[in-house]
Amino acid sequence: MPKSRAATAAAPFTGNIRPVQDQFGRALRDLRISVTDRCNFRCQYCMPRRIFGSAYPFLEPGELLTFEEIARVAKVFVRAGVGKLRITGGEPLLRPRLPELLQTLAAIEGVEDIALTTNGSLLEKQAPLLRAAGLHRLTVSLDALDGAIFQAMSDTNVPVETVLAGIEAAAAAGFAPIKINVVVKRGLNEPQILPLALNFSRPGFVVRFIEYMDVGNTNGWRLADVVPSAEILETLQQHAPLERLPAKSPGETARRYRFQGGEGELGIIASVTQPFCQNCTRARISADGRLHTCLFSEAGLDLKSRLRDGSSDEALFGLIGSVWSGRSDRYSDLRASVSQSRSKTEMSVLGG
Repeated sequence: MPKSRAATAAAPFTGNIRPVQDQFGRALRDLRISVTDRCNFRCQYCMPRRIFGSAYPFLEPGELLTFEEIARVAKVFVRAGVGKLRITGGEPLLRPRLPELLQTLAAIEGVEDIALTTNGSLLEKQAPLLRAAGLHRLTVSLDALDGAIFQAMSDTNVPVETVLAGIEAAAAAGFAPIKINVVVKRGLNEPQILPLALNFSRPGFVVRFIEYMDVGNTNGWRLADVVPSAEILETLQQHAPLERLPAKSPGETARRYRFQGGEGELGIIASVTQPFCQNCTRARISADGRLHTCLFSEAGLDLKSRLRDGSSDEALFGLIGSVWSGRSDRYSDLRASVSQSRSKTEMSVLGG
């Protein structure tokens, strides 16, 4: 007979931190947690409407991890060496009572940093609550300032002005720096590269341009749609020379720059043309409670059933450690030789 939900609250794991490394010596340092697979945008590169329409079978509330389960598994990951948590979706601000989860995560001993990625549509009202709950850092996805291009990229009725108001509200609430993530897709928003860089070229902001990636199987990815990092840099340098900034931490995904003599910061995430698999320290828990060791993974390990069947925290620690120590993922390094027809987990479930 299945055990009750209360019975899953096994005795807490109290062992010392025991960092784990994978087959290439990459430590487990970062955990990304998707709290919902739902979103109010239908961005072409993530949740195209032709697939994610009104009939799409999104997860029911009971299929998502509860806040208690998320906190429990986060504590186990901290024991394995994780210090940084990132909350993702779907759109995480659609998850009811999210500040309660953030408060709980912020109180976990060993958690050094909590970040959240959002499309910004609900940020104006929620930014002060997120800050008060203990959220340290904020990333907003914004692919254009021009209203028509923004609509073409995001396929939503939310105007770009709503996102911009949310960003300003977050700055007023004390978030700094705020990262602005821009996915660049050929033929759609290349003209927005320089306007976005200049709009946020001020203290407290980092604009990061991301090469369009082949996450999942539904976005119709083609290499021809990728605007390579070299071209993005060339576009930025039309305004002013760039100076390279040093990396802030191991495993950092973006190459950092700023306009010479300017303020603010720019970044390039070149997963396609300049892979950085060798430095990847990130694990992901999908909205359906599965552990993924790569953004481009085909399937994940079911943690949800272990959290609900009475497994102890020590058992969870052993399982997570064994999965990570056996990890040999380096999809971006091997992209050219890997079949694009393989079944990869969708971005909306995995959370980026």
